[in-house]
Amino acid sequence: MAPLRFSANLSWLFPELPGLPARVRAAGSSGFEAVEVAWPYAEPPETLARAAREAGLRLVLINTPPGDQEKGEMGLGAVPGRQAAFREGLEQAVRYAKALSCPRIHLMAGRVPQGADRTAVKAEMETVFLENLRHAAGVLAQEDLVGLLEPINTRITDPQYFLDTPQQAAAILQKVGRPNLQLQMDIFHWQIMDGNLTGNIQEFLPIVGHVQVAQVPGRGEPSSPGELNFPYLFQLLEDEGYKGFVGCEYQPQGDTVEGLSWLRSYWDRRGHPKAGQ
Repeated sequence: MAPLRFSANLSWLFPELPGLPARVRAAGSSGFEAVEVAWPYAEPPETLARAAREAGLRLVLINTPPGDQEKGEMGLGAVPGRQAAFREGLEQAVRYAKALSCPRIHLMAGRVPQGADRTAVKAEMETVFLENLRHAAGVLAQEDLVGLLEPINTRITDPQYFLDTPQQAAAILQKVGRPNLQLQMDIFHWQIMDGNLTGNIQEFLPIVGHVQVAQVPGRGEPSSPGELNFPYLFQLLEDEGYKGFVGCEYQPQGDTVEGLSWLRSYWDRRGHPKAGQ
């Protein structure tokens, strides 16, 4: 089995460095071959593209814009009445993805509106999401891009988020039925919501386009104290033939580079060219 490929999530790693270009350079110096970033929109795409090119890195994932965060928005895909804003944000994300040669965009579902009952609005929100996803799939297909759906846990991280389990996301993907829409598996969120990681990974991996990792419950490095056995999970992903990237979306418990000892150990075990860096 081929070793896993890891991506540094620059929205989380190297927080001591101001600005994304500096974090891109740090990721390259740390041995990563790819990076990802939630919202790159504060930087001109040309600046990021140049930094990635100079560091010898690929940018493999960005998110659609969050919307109006001062009003509590965290994505717009399933939010009633915000369809036009979602489509505008999608166009911005596509422009950045093209400029950055980034093949994947996380299509953020968004939150249940403040004051609304989740059960009461679920059907309406799913209808809006399906409509927006069908539109997005067509836009993305024209540019040979992939859209991703990520369930985010509602027990700890975001109680109001609409999309919160792999089962819900997979059912929506099946209803949309577009091959360029896939599942984004953040193991941190999946463990918190459902556990049963072995079964869920084996069941859903055929429709997974990107993986992200962090320890549970503290969201630190995979090697930090917690309930997940990452050597086992990494071996499982290899055994199941996962070929995509594994995004390091965690909160460093100290210095980012020192905290990458888990990754260097993985590279050492797998005889990776980056071993020993």
